[in-house]
Amino acid sequence: MIRPESHLAIREDRARARGCAPRTGGLSRSVAAHACGLLLSAALAAGPSLAGPAGIGFPGTAGYAQSALELRFAVGIDGTNLRTWLRRLSARPHHTGSPGGREVAETLVEQFRAWGFNAQIETFYALVPAPRVRTLQMLSPMRFSAQLAEPRVATEPAEWDTESLPPYNVYSRDGDVSGEAVYVNYGMPEDYDVLARYGIGVRGRIVIARYGKGWRGVKPRLAAEHGAIGAVLYSDPADYGYAQGATYPEGPFLPDSGYQRGSVLNLPLRAGDPLSPGRGALEPPDDYRLDDAAEVISPIPVLPASANDIRPFLEAMTGTAVPVAWRGALPLTYRFNGGVTLRLAVEQDWSIVPLRNVVARIEGSEWPDEWILRGNNHDAWNHGALVALSGLVALMEEARGIGQLAKNGWKPRRTLVYLAWDGEEQGLLGSTEWAEAHADELQRKAVAYINSGVNTRGFFSVGGSHSLEALVDDVAHAVTDPRLGVSVYERVAARTFVYGDPDERRDLAEYGRYRLTPLGMGSDWTPFLQHLGIPSLDIGFDGEAPSGIYHSLYDNFDSYDRFGDPGYEYGKALAEAGGRLTLRLANARILPFEYTGMAFAVDGYLRELAGLVGQARAEAERVNTALDMDLYRLADDPAGRLSPPRRTGEVPDLEFAPLAAAVERLTGSAKRFALARLLFEQQGGTLGEDDTRRLNATLAHAEQALAPQHGLPGRPWYRHQVYAPGYDTGYAVKTLPAVREAIEAGRWQLASTEIRRLAQAVDAYSAQIDSATRILETATRQPASHGLH
Repeated sequence: MIRPESHLAIREDRARARGCAPRTGGLSRSVAAHACGLLLSAALAAGPSLAGPAGIGFPGTAGYAQSALELRFAVGIDGTNLRTWLRRLSARPHHTGSPGGREVAETLVEQFRAWGFNAQIETFYALVPAPRVRTLQMLSPMRFSAQLAEPRVATEPAEWDTESLPPYNVYSRDGDVSGEAVYVNYGMPEDYDVLARYGIGVRGRIVIARYGKGWRGVKPRLAAEHGAIGAVLYSDPADYGYAQGATYPEGPFLPDSGYQRGSVLNLPLRAGDPLSPGRGALEPPDDYRLDDAAEVISPIPVLPASANDIRPFLEAMTGTAVPVAWRGALPLTYRFNGGVTLRLAVEQDWSIVPLRNVVARIEGSEWPDEWILRGNNHDAWNHGALVALSGLVALMEEARGIGQLAKNGWKPRRTLVYLAWDGEEQGLLGSTEWAEAHADELQRKAVAYINSGVNTRGFFSVGGSHSLEALVDDVAHAVTDPRLGVSVYERVAARTFVYGDPDERRDLAEYGRYRLTPLGMGSDWTPFLQHLGIPSLDIGFDGEAPSGIYHSLYDNFDSYDRFGDPGYEYGKALAEAGGRLTLRLANARILPFEYTGMAFAVDGYLRELAGLVGQARAEAERVNTALDMDLYRLADDPAGRLSPPRRTGEVPDLEFAPLAAAVERLTGSAKRFALARLLFEQQGGTLGEDDTRRLNATLAHAEQALAPQHGLPGRPWYRHQVYAPGYDTGYAVKTLPAVREAIEAGRWQLASTEIRRLAQAVDAYSAQIDSATRILETATRQPASHGLH
């Protein structure tokens, strides 16, 4: 994923060392230098190197001392540890609440303690239903019962069979329903628009939707909103199976007999335990009512299906053939519906289960009340070698290396908190309950949260708070790609230059540093970033290893060891990247935040909003004109079988001026802070202990201004005004979400209201940055704005 330049001199030194011309000043960069560096460095042996001093946060000799510390850490990373731990932790099914899950948590505590951490299990209690009844049958035109069971892997111990979770969707509604089957493609909003054009409804029917394109929990909710009484979610070979490549055990893709388990919780509304919104579930409830969780539990019964299960249903349909974009890879004619009646029955054991979060600390030597949080989940759907032990074992090796530094006499200035979460797979349960239980303390003490999860091989992929973009850029230049021998930054830059769209290539040439992707939904950063406003990152490598066996029984050690990251070289790279980020946040006397990246991003998001309004107006005019001229019947459907789209109302002008002014003020504040920091460092400025604490608190807490208590319209648990998951997409991010989703829904009055509220949040954020700038200006006795043009 592609996700004031005070460190330009370091970049130029690296370019000269590779025989490349130095890059130009300002924000402009030469793409040729990236290409030159890529070609020359490819011949070098991969491995940690002391390429130059650490960047932001480490002026002068501090940069060389920090870089030397990181080199000591990096050379000690041992890939054999990752493989050993992955084999051990994935050997037994270890889903939330299971004996295997408890065993994994206890193993982690034992390891962290051996590495010198103060480690313990912190337990919470959440509603996690287990499957009891699962039935999926075709009643007509013939009888057929879905298997709903995966063939076991012959090489795995038979004793684990009784502990494995069968295919099911956790948080499905209980029910026993029968109705006509309707194929709805991916079951996303645009798919229901297509159905409407064909005059096909789903009211009183059971929808069949393929996995992909959006969060699985959105699919049954949207189906219910259109009147469906049940949903079947299946993995089409076009997306996960043989159409992509060889299937397991010959390859990494999902066999036709495989199932994707997973949660259908309404996560875009809120995360965590369904019964305890906004508060940590520290004690098991004496009693509870499922009605208390109704808003996030699927409104209809849901089951997953394999390609083998679904094929007889689709083959038996006799209705209209679907458009090309709706066709999967099964050898049949995909049709909307026609003559197939299904029965779907689900009953679950709605139990309260323990969530075992592992919390491991090394106390800070100077600022113990400033916390650097580093997390990855430890639970899984059965063996879970890819999802998400691949990231966890890299975190473990990172923690072992940092523990070794501490044993050899180094101490972090700030407290390090390593976290292994339980219940992530069900709905970010463990991280959310911990964050809610410690919310007040976290908003006082947390500096940043760094997350990882699934890790394979390929490109360095980082998303998160743009205030940490300069830090990530520095680290991306310091970590070497293990296959090509260039920095992971250069590999991402080369891909962008070759395959990126024009905007991405322009940004690479003009902005010239690693760009973070904004975070939507997908892992444990959500309660920290989007609920509490704590600056967060999600890090990993991806792009070269398929993950078709995701959430299936075949996500095991053998599959990952052969196809995920053979040799564990990218696991080592993740451990190095995570360690460098953590060490820099822990050690920098002044925290390495920088705000021009955020200003640049928010300005771009604002331009997108204005473009959305223009697109909506142009589309309304086009549709209404075509309706007036009866062009849909002539061009689209001469036989008159399709319904024309609905006439669109007038799109008003939105007053973006308050938000545009706020973004302009943010840009100015970010530039002034960057210059103030540069002058402070160049002039050898000093701060007393009280001023240092005050400055760092301002930097660490600034992002909370972007997450006011009122939250987003209709879903106040999500507070961040810049990043949120889309309510109707889930995984995909919506930037400036309150305004963007109002525009997309055509709710123009709400959009106007949210523009003003967003402007207030941006101004509050700028005020925090200005406060930090004044502290630095006072220390250098020269207003940064004097040198700003």
